Amino acid sequence: MTSQIPSSSETPAPGEARVLLVDDDRELCQMLTEYLNAEHFEVKSVHDGGDALAELHAGTFEIVILDVMLPSVGGFDVLRKLGASYETPILMLTARGDDVDRIVGLELGADDYLSKPFNPRELVARIRAILRRASNRAARGNVPDELGVGPIVLNTGTHQVRVAGVPVALTGAEFRVLELLMRAAGQVISREAMTEQALGRRLVAYDRSIDTHISNLRRKLDLEAGRNPEIKNVRGSGYTLTWARS
Repeated sequence: MTSQIPSSSETPAPGEARVLLVDDDRELCQMLTEYLNAEHFEVKSVHDGGDALAELHAGTFEIVILDVMLPSVGGFDVLRKLGASYETPILMLTARGDDVDRIVGLELGADDYLSKPFNPRELVARIRAILRRASNRAARGNVPDELGVGPIVLNTGTHQVRVAGVPVALTGAEFRVLELLMRAAGQVISREAMTEQALGRRLVAYDRSIDTHISNLRRKLDLEAGRNPEIKNVRGSGYTLTWARS
């Protein structure tokens, strides 16, 4: 990332959100803080995972920007300590091309990831996409809205999923992917559409986030090939959730 930070043309509402920025690169934190402040975000930066956990327990943030490589307590350790059901959205910062970091981060509960180096305007776009999703969920309130496909019951009000009455813990992104599949059960949803609707961004080359979330859902919900229901990969088209009544 260069020291020249471009200005964003979008003007958000003042005091848009509180951001916890966790990265041991102090110069990068200062640059991003200045940029995000100019975009009306309130930023608190810390440089170690232990300090991040302390801040999260002591204060309220709308989103966490979390680097993988941190001294003492690393980014993955922070995710493990918070747990996959942690409600505040988390955007992971990973090394470019490191698929393992991205997959592990998503499996541990991160909502999205961004590879370094990155354009700060993309970071702002990712933050706003995540916050829009969170705002839409909050606007619906806690009015129960249940979807059912076979033994799977998804409640959008309480954000809970049960299979044959047994609760299953899903990350925020996994929940949104499953909701899309259940609302369109029997229909094929493209990876492009799932990326845009569940993750709030456009699909780019070599982006395997949706595939990782699908893999996690299959394992957690027992939706592997040959099961009923089943998440099927329709080659060249996308994914579909099928259910054959017995």
